[in-house]
Amino acid sequence: MATLLPNTFLFLPQPSSSSSSQRPDPKPNLSDHPTLSLLDQCTNLSQAKQIHARMLRLGLFFDPYSASRLITALTLSPSTSLDYARLVFDQIPHPNLYSWNTLIRAYASSPNPRHGLLLFSLMLQRGLHRPNKYTFPFAIKVASELAALSEGRALQGMAVKLGLDSDVFVLNSLIHLYASCSDLDLAHQVFVRIPQRDAVSWNSMITALAQSGRPEEALELFGEMEADESVRPNQVTMVSVLSACAKKGDLEFGKRVRSYIERNGIRCSLTMNNAMLDMYGKCGALEDAQMLFDEMTERDSVSWTTLLFGYAKCRGFRAARSVFDRMPDRDIGSWNALISACEQSGRPNDALALFHELQLTTSEVKPDQVTLVTALSACAKLGALDVGRWIHAYIKKQGFELNCHLATSLIDMYSKCGDLDKAMEVFQSANLKYKDVYVWSAMIGGLAMHGCGKAAIDLFLQMQEAKVRPNAVTFTNVLCACSHAGLVDEGRLYFSQMLPVYGVAPLASHYGCMVDILGRAGLLEEAVDLIEKMPIPAHYSVWGALLGACRVHGNLEVGELASKRLLELEPDNDGAYVLLSNIYAKHGRWDDVGKLRKLMKEKGLKKEPGCSSIEVDGVVHEFLLGDVSHPLSREIYSKLDEVASRLKSVGYVPDLSQLLRDVEEEEGKEQALHCHSEKLAIAFGLISTEAPAPVRIVKNLRICGDCHSVAKLVSVIYDREIVLRDRYRFHHFRKGECSCKEYW
Repeated sequence: MATLLPNTFLFLPQPSSSSSSQRPDPKPNLSDHPTLSLLDQCTNLSQAKQIHARMLRLGLFFDPYSASRLITALTLSPSTSLDYARLVFDQIPHPNLYSWNTLIRAYASSPNPRHGLLLFSLMLQRGLHRPNKYTFPFAIKVASELAALSEGRALQGMAVKLGLDSDVFVLNSLIHLYASCSDLDLAHQVFVRIPQRDAVSWNSMITALAQSGRPEEALELFGEMEADESVRPNQVTMVSVLSACAKKGDLEFGKRVRSYIERNGIRCSLTMNNAMLDMYGKCGALEDAQMLFDEMTERDSVSWTTLLFGYAKCRGFRAARSVFDRMPDRDIGSWNALISACEQSGRPNDALALFHELQLTTSEVKPDQVTLVTALSACAKLGALDVGRWIHAYIKKQGFELNCHLATSLIDMYSKCGDLDKAMEVFQSANLKYKDVYVWSAMIGGLAMHGCGKAAIDLFLQMQEAKVRPNAVTFTNVLCACSHAGLVDEGRLYFSQMLPVYGVAPLASHYGCMVDILGRAGLLEEAVDLIEKMPIPAHYSVWGALLGACRVHGNLEVGELASKRLLELEPDNDGAYVLLSNIYAKHGRWDDVGKLRKLMKEKGLKKEPGCSSIEVDGVVHEFLLGDVSHPLSREIYSKLDEVASRLKSVGYVPDLSQLLRDVEEEEGKEQALHCHSEKLAIAFGLISTEAPAPVRIVKNLRICGDCHSVAKLVSVIYDREIVLRDRYRFHHFRKGECSCKEYW
């Protein structure tokens, strides 16, 4: 964020006689005035305004102590009105330090905390009061709310100059600040310098570690806290430790924590029970979770939602739905939990059905940002463009601010549904302050999956010009862009620059992308050499990328090596068997194909069935190989026969080498190709949509070469654009050409 305090941190005011304490300095002749006692009984703003008017008439308002009592009533009592309090404060001739601190404190907990730092800056500019040990925790809390790292460091520097660098309240506030800014190293530096740590010191650091994805360190620090005899863990400690256990999935440690709570007589609040419930659910101990839930004398929506998540994780959608149906009150968090459970467990159709149910069954509970992000993710998985467009329109109609989460989700949805132009429109219309690294990365990823490698790299360069630092996700998308567009030199360049130039250490996934870049280009020896020199163990994705490249180039020797290593890591990876079988078939080694098929059968492994889906009028239709379950199945196959006839009339010959099985009869081979799921989806699209609307298809596997050829010809014969997304990328078929330029 922009610096809020540009010059005022360069000097400190001289000490003033009225700046030494947090409490106001009462004047003996005014402190017990009856009018001031009325402030303690004030229950609404109207009463506060009447008392204010009376104070003006009596001259009380112009006394700093009396004015500070009014400020307190307007900011920290039931009659709170921060806007009115600021108007009052600006009329005080000489506000004391207590008034400044009280208003900064109020801003720290307000929807506009930025005003707290501006007020702090104004106090320094006037130079009448030095900030004290009460001022700094409030000002630092403001910086925490804003994640204002530079302002926070400046506040720390001021505290050091004023001799407050050992004050535990100031230091605890700094730990929270640096944790809010995701700088745990700075937080830890402050923590270790605290001369006498209290429970808040330990809790702040443990919580920071637990919430920042470092649960192991959080549990280690809890062990150190236990050994410190000067402090005792409390409820806040245990909630954070249970959260760390949940994130680590450490059920044993979680049970030890529960025993510790019982042994030490720590009261189990609702918040702590919910944290324990969450730990059991995320650790898969559903029986313990249900037992605890049944024992809880007090439950809230969080309790029910947490149990719902646990059932969704351990026992699937039906069990989660059963919990959902028993809930006494369903708030939007409950709906979000169930919708997310569906979307994350591979049931995007059910997620969208629940989203529609939410809108139909209640008028009190409305979709929020989380609901919309989850629904957009489900649309992206299904390629449900019509539903995605409706959600976008709903966002606009309901006045949702297009923040980074919604912008990222919309870009991802439009990209994965095949409307790259609309994705770019959303990206360009997003407010600059909301274009964080994930928004940029999503757009780069969208360009990558559509094969627009040069455009993706151009956007990556624009991202750096905008001073947005790339992260690991960004580089995954940049390398994918290079892979799909055959930009080998560019891929090598950006991969080599990740750590030395951008400070992003390559992960196994980045090595997998680099192996894919080299493998697609036929540089299999270089790819193997890269794997052998990896400083980290080769992930299954690395060997999978190499095996996929061997299938494309028919390299049997390297393919056997890659499949062997892949199966060592994932013995039940059906894709490894299928790809190697494909390579054997390409070389006519049908005996080896048979052996692999027999081995898969013995292991109980089945090839993932190809499935293609197409959305028409907001409904997603799915097809499998040879599918006859669709209500329009007769019309679909009739159209498919017509397509086959017209294809043959222009010289089309089926590519029988694409079959992954050894079918003896030529007619049987042709029939197997004829009924591929993507061909069924194309036929359905032709009878269900009108030109010039494109036929949009999503397939769960890589499109086969024969279907790729057929789609090109259909785009010419029927003058229809076909947009097909397979597991790896998009293919745009127009007038007999494909956007992949045969590089896929």
